[in-house]
Amino acid sequence: MQYKVSTLMSFLANTERERERMDFLLLTLGLYLSWGLLRALLYIANRGKSSKVVKLPPGPRPLPVIGNLLELGSLPHKSLAKLASAHGPIMSLKLGSITTVVVSSAPVAREILQTHDVSFSNRVIADTLTAFRQDELGMPWIPVAPLWRNLHRICNVHLFAPKALDSSRQIHCRKIQELLDYIGKYSKTGSSVDIGEAGFTTMLNLLGNTILSVDLADPTSESAKEFKELVWHIMVEAGKPNLADYFPVLKRLDPQGARRRMTGYFGRMFDVFNRIINERLQVREIPGSVRNNDMLDTLLELSEDKRERMDLLLMKHLFLNLFAGGTDTTSSTLEWAMAELLRNPEKLLKAQAELEQVIGRGNPVEESDIARLPYLRATVKETLRMHPAVPLLIPRRAGATVQVGSYTIPEGAQILVNVWAVGRDPDTWKDPNKFIPERFLGLDIDVKGQNFELLPFGGGRRICPGLPLAIRMLHLMLSSLLNSFNWELEDGVSPETMDMEEMFGITLKKAQPVRAVPLPITK
Repeated sequence: MQYKVSTLMSFLANTERERERMDFLLLTLGLYLSWGLLRALLYIANRGKSSKVVKLPPGPRPLPVIGNLLELGSLPHKSLAKLASAHGPIMSLKLGSITTVVVSSAPVAREILQTHDVSFSNRVIADTLTAFRQDELGMPWIPVAPLWRNLHRICNVHLFAPKALDSSRQIHCRKIQELLDYIGKYSKTGSSVDIGEAGFTTMLNLLGNTILSVDLADPTSESAKEFKELVWHIMVEAGKPNLADYFPVLKRLDPQGARRRMTGYFGRMFDVFNRIINERLQVREIPGSVRNNDMLDTLLELSEDKRERMDLLLMKHLFLNLFAGGTDTTSSTLEWAMAELLRNPEKLLKAQAELEQVIGRGNPVEESDIARLPYLRATVKETLRMHPAVPLLIPRRAGATVQVGSYTIPEGAQILVNVWAVGRDPDTWKDPNKFIPERFLGLDIDVKGQNFELLPFGGGRRICPGLPLAIRMLHLMLSSLLNSFNWELEDGVSPETMDMEEMFGITLKKAQPVRAVPLPITK
């Protein structure tokens, strides 16, 4: 019965995605017809005028008006990788009226993210991100300017610096133990657990305690699932094709209602933050009240310092970015790691054997133990290579006309770095579509933005600021799950029949959640 319900839900989800895609195609074709005459008239009016020829990277021939929009598909990272195999590691497309350059190899990624990082450091702003002024106040989107530098410094010093992370170890350990207790309940009954949802709740409450000193979700309630769905809605809305992005003249119309929906999602997040901040402000007014010494208290103190630019609105935008960016991406990567290990039982046994030898089966894993677990670290790297959480990174914008190799990237062009394609480039990786953690043993390649063959967190000055926390928690959650339980797939699923299909938002998640049965360890 559970399988039939799951199949029905999958069918309905796929049907909904196809309906949205058809709506988008119909709107696009309507534009094709209505703008065709206008473009023809503009061409006639400008015919004969001299213009400088710009040598763009090669790419597929665009259709009039809509360009290459129809070639993106529902999984654009795969569609673009396939196009790159025909047109090369740097190619250009026309997405509506937007010139887009797609990068699909490590050498060209180095050119974009390192050599010309200054010219390509700012963002292309999706229309949905203008909701609640996220484009003006949200750290991932604002230009590299004083406000961005200030927010970046606050995150690096007060949240993601080694000293700050070390001071939060007790929170990390407590949340990992709560995760294991939660999984343990399923182990006692022999029932399957949703790995991604459990990981999401752990990250949500870890960030909640680090930033706000509160749990934002109870694993036994529906609140974690609701918050997860809210974050995923934000990721999907920001990542799905939107005509207002490809034809800027339509921005005021919001033809697909994307900005309206995003406004609702942001508003629900802000309601949560408003309540918590107001409660904290009331407590701080009580004489002799004890400070929490969390990030919220730090930011409230900075807001009182006239030398710092920090106010309540900036706080809420910062919290929105931290919770949206730090929960779904990390839990999704944990889910992919468990999926690959369950699909490759010999790799799972190898990781558990290392844990048994180094830690002792069933013993708690400490953060200091991770350095002694090379196979576990290789497993995380291999997962990030095959399943980067943000497969196209966040789009960048050319701030000037730049020469890259023999090609010209014009000012204003959109830059997509397809790190999914870079991680599966056969010129770099042997058997790139196979899960082989052993490839990283003895290989001096990391994910910190210096090795351009492996860029799950991006590179340059816009590298993901949450990388240090994400890496710590990925290793800690995965090693704890593997060392505390044995695992098997639920009835009716075998390694050979596992569904490994993807679902694309800004982030990349499994279309079908990983459900596995945790079994008690017999010593």
